[in-house]
Amino acid sequence: MAVVAALGSLGVVALGTFVVALLLRWLWDMLVAVTHFRATCLQLKKFPIPPWRNWLLGHTGMGQSTEEGLQQVDALVTRYRHGCLWWGLPWLPVLRLFHPSTLRPLLSASAFVAPKDEFSYGFLKPWLGEGLLLSRGQRWVRHRRLLTPAFHGDVLRGYVGIFNQSTRVLLAKWEAAAAGGAPVGLEMLQPLSLLTLDTLQKCIFSHESHCQEQPSEYIQAILELSSLVVRRQLRPLLHPWWLYRLSPDGRRFARACATVHAFTADVVHRRRHALARLGHQAWLDGHRGRSMDFIDLLLLAKDEDGHTLSDEDIAAEADTFMFEGHDTTASGLAWLFYNLASHPKHQERCRQEVQELLAGRDTADIEWEDLSQLPFTTMCIKESLRLHPPVTAVSRRCTKDIPLHDGRIIPKGVICLMSIYGTHHNPDLWPEPEVFNPLRFSPENSKGQSPSSFIPFSAGPRNCIGQSFAMTEMKVVVALTLSRFVLRRDTARPPPRRKPELILRAEDGLWLLLEPLLGAA
Repeated sequence: MAVVAALGSLGVVALGTFVVALLLRWLWDMLVAVTHFRATCLQLKKFPIPPWRNWLLGHTGMGQSTEEGLQQVDALVTRYRHGCLWWGLPWLPVLRLFHPSTLRPLLSASAFVAPKDEFSYGFLKPWLGEGLLLSRGQRWVRHRRLLTPAFHGDVLRGYVGIFNQSTRVLLAKWEAAAAGGAPVGLEMLQPLSLLTLDTLQKCIFSHESHCQEQPSEYIQAILELSSLVVRRQLRPLLHPWWLYRLSPDGRRFARACATVHAFTADVVHRRRHALARLGHQAWLDGHRGRSMDFIDLLLLAKDEDGHTLSDEDIAAEADTFMFEGHDTTASGLAWLFYNLASHPKHQERCRQEVQELLAGRDTADIEWEDLSQLPFTTMCIKESLRLHPPVTAVSRRCTKDIPLHDGRIIPKGVICLMSIYGTHHNPDLWPEPEVFNPLRFSPENSKGQSPSSFIPFSAGPRNCIGQSFAMTEMKVVVALTLSRFVLRRDTARPPPRRKPELILRAEDGLWLLLEPLLGAA
């Protein structure tokens, strides 16, 4: 009995010692965290703070994804010019940056130093996995290197025919709606989203879904996933994964993810099996005379050690390309059409440029060589991307302190919200920033312009790998559209109210009048 009692006493002492050790470790961790936070706050004091609610709530609820929210960004940029400090809560500082002097050090930093903020992008992880958008560190470096050849000009050249084909499908639908030649009021973003999804399915999977003409389960799943991510962002109670999985939205999200993943995995598996069965050379011979798609190129990609991407890697990159490539390009096109409709003289100059290019041809298709022969149209595209950037902001959370040119420090671990919209509307960089003026991007006016002042595709090592793909598609779509239609503002409707979500939308859609061009083929 005495032995049992002694052992029991030793157990109690051991348990007590363990609890005390845990408590001391927790206190030490808390002390380190508080010390680090105090040091961070001392660095952040050097950044201006806009008026807030109070010391407890900070700026909570003051930033909104609405027209008024963008007007608030305009006011912040006008007052603070380079950046300001925004307190989400007493322990959540966010640096809002909108000038090359504060953006450049972050944009030029490596993927190891300035990774994307997991809080802002984490909701996409179950859908997109470890694709380029969400991966970090050495994995991102390896994948970026392996994916870069898939966006080379020689590859994009083969996609131009697809852009023409898909655009003709959309234009035929619009012509049917405008039968009789009278202007017809149409919403722009939804059909343009289907157009970009159509082209992406062909370019990534060589799959003809006819999604512009009939429902597609895969396409509907992608559209639903995008909508559900936005809904979740706006509902803080659904931010925890365990709660979200139990909610009706969470169950819909899981079903849509399963649909998308099953489609992508099936394509990758079948291609991998065909490559193994035929062999590398026979596979290449089978593609002679036709372009390889995105899946083909990734299956053949090898790093310096001869290692290939796994099926899971390829599927994640394909899902990421589908997500990043459809809504952003559709938003860019919809706002471009709106800006051209609002400025008939610029629209007519673009149309004349296209008509001169196509004069005397047997075909109305835009060819690869034509893209460099549309200088004013390209200026209009860039100015529209400046005025209405599809992605209004991106976030980073640095792994080490980042010094700025004026001696201030961006502390390690602080969320940096790099405002693309704010930078594009900064009067220090763009005089009369609300005016649509394509000549800002003329060769003469572009001289001396900081590369960090125009960042619709971000900039630096983590810039958008698909920006040439997007610009090529936009040029083809706008050129073919202007050769067939006149775009007009629908004056019976109020001006659109901008709505920044995953991309820049309009609250009640973006409506224009389309009038068939007399004599168009």
